[in-house]
Amino acid sequence: MSDQSFLDWPFFEARHRDLAAALDDWCAVHLPADHGDVDAACRALVSALGQGGWLRHTGAGQGERLDVRSLCLIRETLARHDPLADFAFAMQGLGMGPVSLFGSPEQRAWLDRTRAGTAISAFALTEPGSGSDVAATRTTARKVQGGWVIDGEKTWISNGGIADLYILFARTGEGEGARGLSAFLLPATTPGLTVAERLDTIAPHPLARLELKGVELPDAALIGTGGAGFKIAMSTLDVFRPTVGAAALGLARRALDESLTRTANRRIQGEPLASMQMVQGHLADMALKIDAACLLVYRAAWTKDRGAERITREAAMAKLYATEAAQEVIDMAVQLHGGDGVRKGSTVEALYRDIRALRIYEGASDVQRIVIARSLNAGA
Repeated sequence: MSDQSFLDWPFFEARHRDLAAALDDWCAVHLPADHGDVDAACRALVSALGQGGWLRHTGAGQGERLDVRSLCLIRETLARHDPLADFAFAMQGLGMGPVSLFGSPEQRAWLDRTRAGTAISAFALTEPGSGSDVAATRTTARKVQGGWVIDGEKTWISNGGIADLYILFARTGEGEGARGLSAFLLPATTPGLTVAERLDTIAPHPLARLELKGVELPDAALIGTGGAGFKIAMSTLDVFRPTVGAAALGLARRALDESLTRTANRRIQGEPLASMQMVQGHLADMALKIDAACLLVYRAAWTKDRGAERITREAAMAKLYATEAAQEVIDMAVQLHGGDGVRKGSTVEALYRDIRALRIYEGASDVQRIVIARSLNAGA
């Protein structure tokens, strides 16, 4: 079992420790999933996570708040056992984040289905010409009597092709740049929405490019108010960026566990690898990076749970450091495994592919550096 001593830190309550222990037991029985057919695996994982009750944490009911520490603990634990299970859980939360935070009672009815695992959600923000630069969004939503007509394109959309609904961001023109964006709830069966392309990556996930041609939505599909799309997107990312760091933390913990086992059992010149001072130094560095990342992740989550309206700086620090540190930890794990570390199908080889995307999605590492620097300058 991975080190659990961090659960005694003052960031956590007894309910968080109980949650982590119960989920670890569940994962030991249900994970890892069969990844042979990624679409089928994700559908099965969403269903299993819903039946297990874990998806109830991905959305907030009326009058409830998302508990970010619980989200982070779940993502860390799932990622340690099976990164695809973490992906399936995370997208139920990120996809429905705008509805949890800003949705109408009618829109929130979808939460009953996504939290039960009977509907799959997606967050459709990125476009071919606007990834980190949300203000450059070109998809348009034109107001017509009784609703909206949407035209445009989205890409790198997680759960694209298997989602039952998309939270879509489009330009409605209330102002320039980020001030003219709005968010919409878009059922996947809406005419005019097509999956134009499925996208393959080094760590397979359901990803797609979407085309929208004359998509008609009623007024009730607008989330919040017109022109509030940027605020909705950033508020959602404030909650879920720390959880990306938590997922990276889970991957790093698994890499350290694998390395401890490897260096204890692999012998060189008659002695375990772990007896070599250089190897001990590497293991110490891995543990140090994991604990530092853990502190940043759960500081951000605790700050949000204590009622902070925004945690932009804390979330950026958590995501930046945890994902970069996990990349370094996993790279060292590959090195300690030697040839077995790059053998297709080995645990650390899979971790090496899984970690790379976390440094890009929900704001690439260099974007997080800009966010942190701007927060420092704003306070100067």
